[in-house]
Amino acid sequence: MLDTLKALADPSRLRLVAVLLRGEFTVQELTHILAMGQSRISRHLKILTEAGVLSVKRQGTWSYYRAGEASNFFSAIRPAIERELNSLPERSRDLSAVAVVLEERRRRSQEFFDRHAHQWDDLSGVLLPVPEYRQNLLGLVPSGVTVLEIGTGTGGLLSELGVRAARVIGVDHSPAMLEEARRRLARDGAHGIELRLGEMTHLPLPDASAGCVVANMVLHHAPNPAAVLAEVRRVLAPGGIVLLADLARHEREAAREQLADQWLGFEEAELTAWLLAEGFSESSCERVEGKNGQEAVLIVKATAPGPS
Repeated sequence: MLDTLKALADPSRLRLVAVLLRGEFTVQELTHILAMGQSRISRHLKILTEAGVLSVKRQGTWSYYRAGEASNFFSAIRPAIERELNSLPERSRDLSAVAVVLEERRRRSQEFFDRHAHQWDDLSGVLLPVPEYRQNLLGLVPSGVTVLEIGTGTGGLLSELGVRAARVIGVDHSPAMLEEARRRLARDGAHGIELRLGEMTHLPLPDASAGCVVANMVLHHAPNPAAVLAEVRRVLAPGGIVLLADLARHEREAAREQLADQWLGFEEAELTAWLLAEGFSESSCERVEGKNGQEAVLIVKATAPGPS
């Protein structure tokens, strides 16, 4: 308890905790957000991590810091701290700086996909090969409901989703990707599938309007995966299903530059924790192992809370 209180009894460290309660950030990003030198930031992070207030997630050569769970005392007082964060003198400035960093992540991703949309299917298959898992994913899609696919890309799943669903909406933040999806749907002779331009964290749908949300290989591109799942929860109808297919944790560092990957895959516990934090239940996870150098894929299914 004493270590935790000492760690928090510093204005700069309290600002760091407040920022990291909003998401996961690298040391470099935190220096921009708090406008402090790297050595100073690193020293504060070390103190907070040793006290169990923060934890660090290694992703290749990058390290992401986030609010930790190692300290039971910090976990107990965390709700009270979060209620008082807006009273910090620098809170408004720090939140604006967080928004700038997340927007920069999003901008890099959109520019990449706009630039590489035409050759995306070939590029992704060669640089980050994965085992065949599509039928496992599609087998979990409920029939007769409105299905939303976020980060639809070139539309590789849309036609097959259309066979199962009453209505299909595909959303992507890249106009070039959506154009490729339109061409694919025309070639497939698929009709009645809607394509919309939008962000994963600001989906162009009303509350509780989808019976199923599919996120196929998109979370590892998301600037803030937890915020994406919060938005998924908003658009899902009570009792609706979310289906995530994404990379298991891997070490292909080159994927950051070659494929605009923000995250080098995920652990099952990580995805499950985010879903539970948003009120999802009945989660299950299937791991599809790769062969001959392929990366494994996690397929996660979870249910939104029913009517209150």
